[in-house]
Amino acid sequence: MNAARLIACHECDLLQRETVLTGGAVARCRRCGATLYRSPPASVDRALAFTLAAMVLFAVANAFPIVGLSVNGTLVETTLFGAARILYDDGVWPLAGLVFVTTLLMPLLDMAAVTYVLLPLRSGHVPRRPDIVLRVLRRVTPWGMIEVLILGMLVALVKLAAIATVVPGIAMLAFGAVMLLLAAAAATFDHHDIWTRIDIARSTVRASVTPATPVAQFSASAPTAARAGLFVCHDCGLLSKPASHAHEGRCPRCGSHLHFRKPGSIARTWAFVIAAVVLYIPANMLPVMDTSSLFGAQTDTILSGVVYLWTSGSWPLAAIVFIASIAVPMLKIIALVFLVLTAQLRWRWLPERRTRIYRLVELVGRWSMLDIYVITILVALVQFNALATIKAGPGAIAFGAVVVLTMFAAMSFDPRLIWDAMEPDHE
Repeated sequence: MNAARLIACHECDLLQRETVLTGGAVARCRRCGATLYRSPPASVDRALAFTLAAMVLFAVANAFPIVGLSVNGTLVETTLFGAARILYDDGVWPLAGLVFVTTLLMPLLDMAAVTYVLLPLRSGHVPRRPDIVLRVLRRVTPWGMIEVLILGMLVALVKLAAIATVVPGIAMLAFGAVMLLLAAAAATFDHHDIWTRIDIARSTVRASVTPATPVAQFSASAPTAARAGLFVCHDCGLLSKPASHAHEGRCPRCGSHLHFRKPGSIARTWAFVIAAVVLYIPANMLPVMDTSSLFGAQTDTILSGVVYLWTSGSWPLAAIVFIASIAVPMLKIIALVFLVLTAQLRWRWLPERRTRIYRLVELVGRWSMLDIYVITILVALVQFNALATIKAGPGAIAFGAVVVLTMFAAMSFDPRLIWDAMEPDHE
C-alpha cells in the first residue's frame, strides 16, 4: 500500500486507510471521531443546483427591502446593504464592515467559488486553478453568517413590534430560502470528493503524486503523519513527503503551505484570547445602542436588551439572545483558555473530550454575531428624526471585536497538539 491510500485526521493526525464509501456514508476518525470525508449521493449535481438557486434568491434578497417600519403614516424600509451603509454614515464603520463582510461579501464569494468549481466538473473538465478557488472557499465559508442574520432579524422584529407596525419585506423570505439552500449545498459538497473528481478528470492517479511508503512503517512505528515524516494538507487532504530535514513545504497537488503543526499556534491563540478578554468587559459594560426620542434619551447594554425581551413576554428570544450574546462568548473564552493551557502543559487528560470541546467552540462561534445583526436592523429602521432614532454605541464595536477575535483564536489553535501529548516522551 502507498501513502496515496492513506489519510491523516486533521484533528488528531492519526493515519488511517481510505475506504470506498457508499452513497451518503461518512468516514470518521477511529481515534477522535472527527469527520474525515463523506460520500454524498449526486454531490456535484445537487450542490450545484442548490448553489445556483441560492445565488438567484440572494440577488432578490438584496434588491428588495428586508423589513419596513410604519409610524403615523411614515414608512421606513431598508435593504441589508442599506442597513450597513447607515452604520457607516453614522461613523460606526468597523461594525458596518463586519456586517457587510459576513452577510454579503463572504456568502457571495462562497457561492461563486462553488459554482466556479462545479460547473466544469459536471461536464468532466477541470476548472482553471481549482487549488486557489478551493483554498479561498475554505477560508470564506466560516465567515458567511446568513443563518445568524435570519435569527437576528426575528429578534429585531419582536423589538420593533412594540413601537410601530412592522412590514416584513420579500427579502426576508428570500434570505430564509438562501439560508436553507446554502445549508443543503454545504451538506452535499465535500472537498475530499471534489479533489478526487479533479484527479480523475486530470487522469492522474494519486499514487503518482506522493511517494510510495510501506504500510508497515505507518501502522507499526508511525501511527501519526508527523511521526511518519509526512505532511498532511488541510486544503486538499493529500499526504506528501517533505524534503530531507525540512519542517515546511508546499503541497504538490494544491500548492498550500505545509507544516507538521500550525506555526506559532499556542502563541497566536493566546494573543487572540487575551485581546478578546480585554474587550469582553467594555462589550458588556458600554452601551450597544443609544436611543433618542420625544421622551428623552436611553442607552442599552446587551444585558438590558435581554431584560427587555424577558419583561415584554418574549422569554424564548430573551433566552436565545442571552445564550448567544453573553453566555457563548464567555464560555468560548473559558474553553479556549482551557484548551490552549492544557495543550501547552501537554496534559494527557481526556483528549477525546477536549477535542469535542474544540469542535463545539468552532461550531458556536458564529452565533455570537446575533446581537450585532439585531442592532443593525434597529439602527437602520428607527430613523424618524425628531420622533425617534437609534444609533449603535461603542459597546457594539467592542462586542463585534470579541466575536472576531474568538473565531480567530479557534482557527489558530491546532487540535493535534492535544494528541501530541499522548505520544511517547522520546518522540
